[in-house]
Amino acid sequence: MPDTRLPYDRPTDPGKRHSHTLTDGPDRAPARAMLKAVGFTDDDLAQPLVGVATTWIETMPCNLNQRRLAEFVKQGIREAGGTPMEFSTVSVSDGVSMGTEGMKASLISREVVADSIELVVRGHLLDGVVCLVGCDKTIPGAAMALARLDVPGLVFYNGTIYPGTYKGRDLTIVSVFEAVGAYRAGKISIEELYEIESAACPGAGACGGQYTANTMSGALEFLGLSPGGLNGIPAEDPKKDEAARRVGELAMTLVRHDIRPSQIVTRRALENAIASVAATGGSTNGVLHLLAIAHEFGIPLEIDEFGEIADRTPIVADMRPGGRYTAADMYDAGGVGLVMRELLKRGLLHGEERNVDGRTLAKIAAAATETAGQKVVVPIESPLKPNGGLTILRGSLAPDGCVVKLAGHERLHHRGPARVFDSENDCFQAVSERRIQPGDVVVIRYEGPVGGPGMQEMLSVTAALVGEGLGDQVALLTDGRFSGGTHGLMIGHVAPEAALGGPIALVREGDEIVIDVEAKRLDLHVEAAELERRRAAWSPPAPRYAGGVMGKYAALVASASEGAVTTGARLGRALGTR
Repeated sequence: MPDTRLPYDRPTDPGKRHSHTLTDGPDRAPARAMLKAVGFTDDDLAQPLVGVATTWIETMPCNLNQRRLAEFVKQGIREAGGTPMEFSTVSVSDGVSMGTEGMKASLISREVVADSIELVVRGHLLDGVVCLVGCDKTIPGAAMALARLDVPGLVFYNGTIYPGTYKGRDLTIVSVFEAVGAYRAGKISIEELYEIESAACPGAGACGGQYTANTMSGALEFLGLSPGGLNGIPAEDPKKDEAARRVGELAMTLVRHDIRPSQIVTRRALENAIASVAATGGSTNGVLHLLAIAHEFGIPLEIDEFGEIADRTPIVADMRPGGRYTAADMYDAGGVGLVMRELLKRGLLHGEERNVDGRTLAKIAAAATETAGQKVVVPIESPLKPNGGLTILRGSLAPDGCVVKLAGHERLHHRGPARVFDSENDCFQAVSERRIQPGDVVVIRYEGPVGGPGMQEMLSVTAALVGEGLGDQVALLTDGRFSGGTHGLMIGHVAPEAALGGPIALVREGDEIVIDVEAKRLDLHVEAAELERRRAAWSPPAPRYAGGVMGKYAALVASASEGAVTTGARLGRALGTR
């Protein structure tokens, strides 16, 4: 029988822990009137209100299927007795903006995603939230928002793109970046470059290798904030819609039982997530984002711990860019549960940590179904590499640390003359003109969180070097970032950054730089007295943006070694208030 009582006389649903303040009682009649204009009924408003945050945007394929998936998430919420309220936030495509001034907006967008989800959920007193994510920064941004809010919620990845095909081989977006380098080197024709461009991205979904989006998608399953096995379903797989509906149902289970992110994300869960990045040869951006997530949860985590975990974690997934397979291949093989299974054999994960779907990580691993004959995930008894896909270096050039990716067959030692560039664009011009020589150490500075601002990625440069055939003959280091698609001896996140007077600001053309991965060292071989003379002559550059979101970010952002979070701690220290 329908409830004919006036809404003011109905008892409050126990799941409306927050939204009852928004909707219940005669004093809330104005709010109810406005919500009825949207189409919500008295019955709708009597139920828990659950946000469905999408990052849909028409500037990329990565998030393109989220409008459709949101409808299935909302269906699941309704079927489980909740009322969904959809809202949107932003996304910036790394792949589209790469190599332009627009790329500086990418990392900044992570903070905007976190801020905007937090504001909507707080502002509308929602009882829970499902975050639909795709392109790189939306995944950690959503997790950061959940940490701040600590209302029942989860993160659901809209899925990887399927690989394109060209002349019988699989393509990803990185194939196109490398084809640009090959064209500039005269190795392929302009017509072949165009054919690769037109074939690489066949539809919706985030970039197809173990680049940043897929790295973070898997990390959030290991962390527990994404349901086990659902993120990995490719964007255009018919099973994705039903997975979205199940996510909606699951969100209501979390709301009903008041299961909050702070009960899922623990110190041990973060260690599991770091292990997932190491074991899959994942993006070095995972370091930056997991540091930021840990910060938002109030869990102490240091950059050196990534190296410690990676040193004991073998690579067991043969994933691009260091390996052969795409994220769609991983799903076909049996999913990231296979990686969990292999790491658990050696006690390299905390199997008792819980997932939002109610299972422990060990149970998720045990439920993984391996496809016969798959070659994507190898037994841990015969790993692809004995150590994980990244490590942390320190030394006279990076006293606060830096990150090097080691997923492929990189050299562990390199000594060479510095080739110094004060922006990515200047460096790309030099690479295009073939002014970089074998043995060089390419230094790109003033591209850190403050200096960029926004710490843009260097895929245009690194891919061009690979395309020209120099990937195995040069090293590159920067206070900026690398794309998850980068491979070769590339070192990022050098801290302190140049804009803050870090040693990288003092490097001059021809200085000898020594990289020793085994010793965990990155050193500038210049006499101390000479460095002091250079420091005395150095002054910080004028900000590249005086105002707006870019200027605000540069004023607030912390070091890359602290996750580039915008707590304002650096500004506070400078003002003597913290």
